[in-house]
Amino acid sequence: MRRVFAVTALAGLLLAGAGCARNDDPFAVGFASPAPAATSPAPAPTATGDAGVCARAKQSGSATVQTYVAKLAEMLRAGATGDRSTEKAAQRDAETALAGWRDVLREQSGKATDPGLRTLLADLSTEVGKLGTDVRAIDETEFDRLQQRLDQLCPA
Repeated sequence: MRRVFAVTALAGLLLAGAGCARNDDPFAVGFASPAPAATSPAPAPTATGDAGVCARAKQSGSATVQTYVAKLAEMLRAGATGDRSTEKAAQRDAETALAGWRDVLREQSGKATDPGLRTLLADLSTEVGKLGTDVRAIDETEFDRLQQRLDQLCPA
């Protein structure tokens, strides 16, 4: 049960649109306010002037966190029932989602013109690369600090 709370807390820390459980399933997660879609016509101006970079980083993060949390929940459910093949498949899917997000953050870091945003996205990329699927090993404090900085540099 402690892992369920850690997964839920992680979802809230990763994005400003915090997750909330639906129905009676403690593993169900939904997001109230996702980041702009990848096809948004004109990203809003930001403090850094990197509107496209901010929009892409946030959109990727929103999509990834939804997938990641869903796959972690699936992994935990399968582990609780002894379904090892489903557990391993969900773990691979969660890790693949994180790798994709890490790559987008690296790419956007290279495109950012603001040095602070460039550094922050590189730092986020490093943290995402460390996440993995062991919810006990997640450094929630560091991730929260980085997310707060991203929110400052890339306000909605």
